Amino acid sequence: TFVERDAPLTPQQLKFYNILKKQMLIEAAGEEVSAVNAAVQINKLLQIAGGAVYTDTHEVVEFDVSSRLNVVQEVIEESSHKVLVFVPFTHTIELLEKHLVKNNITCEVINGSVPVNKRSDIVKQFQEQPEPKVLIIQPKAASHGLTLTAANTIVWYAPCTSVETYLQANARVHRQGQKNPVTVVHIEGSPVEASLYKMLQQKLDLHSQIIDLYNSEINS
Repeated sequence: TFVERDAPLTPQQLKFYNILKKQMLIEAAGEEVSAVNAAVQINKLLQIAGGAVYTDTHEVVEFDVSSRLNVVQEVIEESSHKVLVFVPFTHTIELLEKHLVKNNITCEVINGSVPVNKRSDIVKQFQEQPEPKVLIIQPKAASHGLTLTAANTIVWYAPCTSVETYLQANARVHRQGQKNPVTVVHIEGSPVEASLYKMLQQKLDLHSQIIDLYNSEINS
């Protein structure tokens, strides 16, 4: 079962989201936008919606993302079993982990910086022990090969930009050994996220659609 949960952008997020959209509109008016540049700008819109943007000088600007964090927490608390939360961006993982710990929800993290042997230990504990309740995963770090059937709820904190990664990530739970109905929850608060989730479910290749997505966003 696929479910959409709305997490409206906070006023601070909305302000910067609209500023970036205006910049994108100016760029589009000046010259033809390349697929690479379109992808960079779409990524920044996703980062704003997620709660943290990486600047050109590699600094991180955080936003008030309380509404999204609260929606994720609600989904976790509603789930009858364990939960996987897929989060595309490293700094956003840190924001979510802090929020869950603060609210006494046990969690572990698997991202690109976690060594293979440590990942195995985390997976074993998640599968065999009562805690942690939640596993926060960076999709590219664990979209292949892992069996995580102790969970029956998948939460996409924000959409990824690869159909293969999306399908493989969902398959970590929906596989042999799963004894419960699986629910996939899409958290969305911006037009670009809604568009991406539709593309992922329709198995449309983002890279071939990126200019259309860019133009759709600046004209919305």
